[in-house]
Amino acid sequence: MQVQEAIGTRRTFRYLLRHKPVEREKIQKMLEAARLASHWGNVQALKAVVVERATASQEVLESLEAPVAGFQIEQAPVVIVWWLDFAAIDDQANRLRELVKARALGIDLEKATNALESFLIPFFEKIRPMMKQSGLTEMDCGQGIAQATLVAIDQGLGTACLSTAKEDEIRRNLELPETSKVLVLQCVGYRAESIEAGGQRPRRPFETLFSLNGVGTPFPRSEEVVNQLEQARMLQTPAPLPWRQAELDYLQKALDLPDF
Repeated sequence: MQVQEAIGTRRTFRYLLRHKPVEREKIQKMLEAARLASHWGNVQALKAVVVERATASQEVLESLEAPVAGFQIEQAPVVIVWWLDFAAIDDQANRLRELVKARALGIDLEKATNALESFLIPFFEKIRPMMKQSGLTEMDCGQGIAQATLVAIDQGLGTACLSTAKEDEIRRNLELPETSKVLVLQCVGYRAESIEAGGQRPRRPFETLFSLNGVGTPFPRSEEVVNQLEQARMLQTPAPLPWRQAELDYLQKALDLPDF
């Protein structure tokens, strides 16, 4: 499957094969994609702890359990705990210096270096507290997780991201630093359901989400573009597909799942 198709099928796969382990090579590819994602100021605050059900301690596994949709975590052979390290922002100056040396920032090396040291670094140091609260870092971490998700689907894996109410327990059991913030728990495994997973999830109408030159003027949606995306399998038939209930009945018996 190409990444283009992965975008079209990038949805939550709630049902995974618990007995089938995920190769570490595939997890590594997900992490590699996350590492290379764009991040403001080259900060790279996104980090992860990969929890393998087959090798992790019982204490760690229990800290991941969730009261809502907990069966997804229980089924997952791998759970990636994505976390943000705010300490990375404190080291931003060195990350910017790396960009200049890599010739990704500025035109003339000497002038770029001088501007960095005399203006950019002092400027960012002044607004550092604001940047830690702005949400921009979380957004860029989300880009990394999204890239990892695309790679997972591209490799034939199923995945779902879940929140947690047990952040303190997770931070303690995984020995995360005080500067950490747990973002999401990403369940990863081989999907037990079909790639269509019942069809495209419901979404709000395009014109209610996107505007042109100001709210109130919907961005014009071309049906020709929609047709092109459908042909490329980036848009799928809306859920529920006619056979979905039969698939759910099968999954319930095969995976011993509750009704809800």
